[in-house]
Amino acid sequence: MADDLSLNPTRDDFEALLNDSMGGAGGDFAEGTVIKGLVVGIEKDFAIVDVGLKTEGRILIKEFGVDENGKPTLKIGDTVEVFLERLENALGEAVLSREKAKREEAWTRLEVVFADGQPVMGSIVGRVKGGFTVDLGGASAFLPGSQVDIRPVRDVGPLMGKEQPFAILKMDRPRGNIVVSRRAILEEARAEQRTELVSQLLEGEVREGVVKNITDYGAFVDLGGIDGLLHVTDMSWKRVNHPSQVLAVGDTVKVQIVKINPDTQRISLGMKQLQSDPWDGVEAKYPVGAKFTGRITNITDYGAFVELEAGVEGLVHVSEMSWTKKNVHPGKIVSTSQEVEVVVLDVDPSKRRVSLGLKQAMANPWDAFLETHPVGSTVEGEVKNATEFGLFIGLENDIDGMVHLSDLDWTAPGEEVITRYQKGEMVKAQVLDVDVEKERISLGIKQLGGDPMAGDAYRKGQTVTVTVTEVTSGGIEVRLGDDEAPMTAFIRKSDLSRDRADQRPERFAVGDRVDAQVANVDKGARRLSLSIKALEMAEEKEAIEQFGSSDSGASLGDILGAALREKGQPKD
Repeated sequence: MADDLSLNPTRDDFEALLNDSMGGAGGDFAEGTVIKGLVVGIEKDFAIVDVGLKTEGRILIKEFGVDENGKPTLKIGDTVEVFLERLENALGEAVLSREKAKREEAWTRLEVVFADGQPVMGSIVGRVKGGFTVDLGGASAFLPGSQVDIRPVRDVGPLMGKEQPFAILKMDRPRGNIVVSRRAILEEARAEQRTELVSQLLEGEVREGVVKNITDYGAFVDLGGIDGLLHVTDMSWKRVNHPSQVLAVGDTVKVQIVKINPDTQRISLGMKQLQSDPWDGVEAKYPVGAKFTGRITNITDYGAFVELEAGVEGLVHVSEMSWTKKNVHPGKIVSTSQEVEVVVLDVDPSKRRVSLGLKQAMANPWDAFLETHPVGSTVEGEVKNATEFGLFIGLENDIDGMVHLSDLDWTAPGEEVITRYQKGEMVKAQVLDVDVEKERISLGIKQLGGDPMAGDAYRKGQTVTVTVTEVTSGGIEVRLGDDEAPMTAFIRKSDLSRDRADQRPERFAVGDRVDAQVANVDKGARRLSLSIKALEMAEEKEAIEQFGSSDSGASLGDILGAALREKGQPKD
């Protein structure tokens, strides 16, 4: 052969020499592939396999497996598939592996199965962090703990070593990773079973089931391989706060299939549907205006629910709870489980609503007040509050009456008079009006005293004696009348005297008592006009008429002196 080669051999020439040294078969073998070989001998724990190379390879017998008695199944003359790891090792032997051959066969087979979306048989052989190891007939796969079963499994012992189907979730041949799921197989089987069972159910039919689980919103009932939801609102016609009040896990119950959703295959169940509806004929049982006794079942911000009978509840709105307690939370008026008397205000069978009144079952305090305190009577109460409109007076049965500003005093402005009253002070007032429908009581304080303007208490031209209460630059303010019906008036500077020189306010002092004449009476404005000047002129005129005129030769001083002396003498 050397004669056929040139003095400068190429790479192809070296490959030809290599093939010739290996019996001319080197081109049919490649490291990392599966090839066939012949078992030519068995030495102790090893099998000698001839794969057609220059030398044989040695493989542990246990890699070929054992029979049911634990004895090797391999014998001389068997043809086997092996994995060629290396063409030749340091001892000149081919490095072969039966295990790796089996693994390569398995990967090739599993890739086809994975591409078709088909399940694969395997067995759980060990536990690792986060899950388990699964043998897929030569290839090792990872089974996450969450993929073992539909529900968490506490003991995996019964599943170990048992051949069963798995779904391949992921394959990565370069990294040698396979992830499988047993749960996916179970869910698929369950879905098929559920579809078959759902097809056998009909809405409206009655079935027996076993309570499997209880939640805050209902209970799951096993109907024989398929679960249905019994919602808390469908357990009973009466209010159920929690399903555990009615059912317990393991209970056998009779339920009606209320609804089947063909898309989601969800089954809704009901128990109350097997009982008579208490709302039938509710209008006849609870007529408007009738009084009943019920039990408080629930309290909210807007009112309280009262159970009239099992399954029939009515709402007492917060506005119908008390005659006098306004803007108060219902929980401060009633309590859960309390027995109360209520009056039916409205019934709406279509909406399954009954409106009830709690205060209507009690006496109306405004009616009671009017009966015992008719208009014109006198009441006594505590000043609760002072507002821009007047005083609020607390009366019996927690009701209030109001004294308007205009009813505080006959003469003084209400804005001024209201400042004289203190919160908590006890006052008397007269009942002016009671509006039961609007829940209003009008009171008056000034009405308890006489009206200084009533009748002919003051007439134009009348002489009155007044007391000076204030001196100003424009005149003097005076008070007249008795203590029960006092009045105030103002005498202008020009009316202080007939003589201009004496029209000086400063010549008067607070507390001085002077006489004046009523110049005008305005009952509409409740105002008197007084004048000292007019009184002086009237007295002068009267003196002249009585004692003579200036033509008689007597002086005006003499006439006035005589008139004064006459007034000063006692009558016979």
